Amino acid sequence: MSSAAVAPVEAGGFDVARIRQDFPILSQTIRGKDLVFLDSGASAQKPRQVIEAMTGLLERRYANVHRGAYFLSESATEAYEAARRAVAGFLGAATEREIVFTGSSTNAINLVAHSYGRGVLKPGQAVLVSEMEHHANLVPWFMLRDSHGIELRIARVTDSGELDLADLEAKLADGKVGLVAVTHMSNVLGTVTPAARIAQMAHAHGARLLLDGSQAAVHRRVDVQALDCDFYVFTGHKLYGPTGIGVLWGRMELLEKMPPFLGGGDMISEVSLEGFRPAPVPAKFEAGTPPITEAVGLHAAIDYVQAIGMEAIEAHERHLVDHAMRRLSGIEGLRLIGQAQDRGGVFAFALDNAHAHDLATLLDRVGIAVRSGRHCAEPLHARFNVESTCRASFGLYTTEGEVDYLAEALDKAREFFR
Repeated sequence: MSSAAVAPVEAGGFDVARIRQDFPILSQTIRGKDLVFLDSGASAQKPRQVIEAMTGLLERRYANVHRGAYFLSESATEAYEAARRAVAGFLGAATEREIVFTGSSTNAINLVAHSYGRGVLKPGQAVLVSEMEHHANLVPWFMLRDSHGIELRIARVTDSGELDLADLEAKLADGKVGLVAVTHMSNVLGTVTPAARIAQMAHAHGARLLLDGSQAAVHRRVDVQALDCDFYVFTGHKLYGPTGIGVLWGRMELLEKMPPFLGGGDMISEVSLEGFRPAPVPAKFEAGTPPITEAVGLHAAIDYVQAIGMEAIEAHERHLVDHAMRRLSGIEGLRLIGQAQDRGGVFAFALDNAHAHDLATLLDRVGIAVRSGRHCAEPLHARFNVESTCRASFGLYTTEGEVDYLAEALDKAREFFR
């Protein structure tokens, strides 16, 4: 590559050069420079295997699901339900019936806030979140607080960017918290929270635990049984799959207690002019025509990362994170936001004398794609007293050479803004 060298085989035999060949978009140039895509935390690129799986369904097998008695409908239904089975295996669910397809992680959290929040939690109980949450795991709980009389409590984040477990436990101590809802991996700090420990603390005080796995499910193996959480959400488009599909996993006994979130076709067992009876879980929560093609794409994405191996992906990204910490920490005037011990490939940073948008624009001129702004986490930026940041986020196709190229570009940007 002319701008960011690709190591042919990185640590542990991870063949990143071979993997990159599966992603057509990565072979292009931007303003004469090789594309260095460092915004996978917002939405990851898609391998050919995902693109071809979705195209194949649309060209040969597409029909609506759960409705037709003809071949195409039955074939599409099998493909859709096979995706559910794949997700169940990916998360370690007890049964595929615990998997609810939604439109996104945001939709999944809203489903829990509306259905579990209004149908199971009682006014006067509390929901406990943290300062590091994405807006999708804050706003639904504000809405629940304002409409249903639920108290909202916020656990602090330490100066190093880690969840303050002592503060979390103190806010659980009175037994009024019905649900803890926290990120499994911060989309700004890269912090990986100690989920199993949080689950232990929550359950000891009578609370349930929801984990927002939008970032974590991309970077490391997730086993909801080992984590001992009660709800887990993630989204397809960050896991190298399509937009328009998300996942809610919930314990069956909880899903069965929850009333439907949306009404319409496919979520009913029967309807009369006097009322309706909802379908069993998971159909109870999947009103309307579902994301059929997107589910097939998500299935292909899961097959893709599992063929590589989540442990291999995690090892590759740990190597990149360690390398990035060394390179970025040495740049004068660059402030890395958060220094958690356990972290994934997400780095938010601010450069002296440079607005984040100006810095991102300058990086774009040399082919580097990073995100700038507050990354749907305004309270977290306020916590660290920073107006906005640039964020570089890695994928399984990110190389050590790209990290070096970013560091070199930031060093030059420092001179420019000085």
